[in-house]
Amino acid sequence: MTERPASVHLVLGEEELLIERAIAAIVAQARAVSPDPGALPVDRLRAGDASTPELAELLSPSLFAEDRVIVLESAAEAGKDAVSVITAAVTDPPEGVVLVVLHSGGGRAKALAADLQKRGAEVHPCAKLTKAGERIEFVRNEFRAAGVRAASDVVQAVLEAVGSDLRELAAACSQLVADTGGKVDAAAVRRYYSGKAEVSGFDVAEYAVAGDRPAAMEALRWAIDRGVPAVLLADALADSVHTIARVGSAGRGDPFQLASQLGMPPWKVKKAQGQARGWTAATIGSALQVVATLNGDVKGGAADSDYALEHALTRILDLHGAG
Repeated sequence: MTERPASVHLVLGEEELLIERAIAAIVAQARAVSPDPGALPVDRLRAGDASTPELAELLSPSLFAEDRVIVLESAAEAGKDAVSVITAAVTDPPEGVVLVVLHSGGGRAKALAADLQKRGAEVHPCAKLTKAGERIEFVRNEFRAAGVRAASDVVQAVLEAVGSDLRELAAACSQLVADTGGKVDAAAVRRYYSGKAEVSGFDVAEYAVAGDRPAAMEALRWAIDRGVPAVLLADALADSVHTIARVGSAGRGDPFQLASQLGMPPWKVKKAQGQARGWTAATIGSALQVVATLNGDVKGGAADSDYALEHALTRILDLHGAG
């Protein structure tokens, strides 16, 4: 039997996907114990924009104590009077009400978050996932929720192919499970995302920093023919060069220790360490200048961005192993 949700919830953080999921889970739990789930009202109000009378009316007990969910958004920006109304409601929640307070953790009403926790609010952590390890765990949990135990190379391949946006990562995991019948391996990730713009851009970059001229030039032509934006291609090339520069300057340490220091996933550090063998401090310095110039060229500085890309790629390939 589903338990009745807590009267007060604090959704703490700024990651939109996690916030949406937390709210949806709370509402679903409230509806599961409601005598009329389809009619359960869910009221949303921006606490940071609302007047004190509006908040007071919304949070006051109703005559018949009907079940309802109240979601207060932007609580971090609430004024002093509004904070007092919210605190009073949390101290003595109206009967039948499930109160959900969204708070970024900062803002002028920063102290409200800590106060709600002290008063017993159920906390739902929704901070942005800024560390590589957190994103790895997020992807692993997405697969786990879908009934799939994903190997480390699968998780790494998804992150490399899709990027760091949680919404895109969640969608990719769900789609991969559906498309493969749950049999997800690294080859499947590459197969299903080989046509993705970001992947083709990183393909070009990987061949370039590895010094594979035929493969790099072919991949660039493939990407240009299929309309991959020049900015994405330039960004991918710059990312690879900058990664090698950062990892190379950090020395030949353990990838897992360097990952924390550099703010990168261990697999990316390990890959860059291998790629760095074809580069010296002088050649990688020149490559950094090439990608910096290319950045300006593809954003309007050059008359022909395709030519600028090909010229920059040629220069990177010439520099590889030249030291």
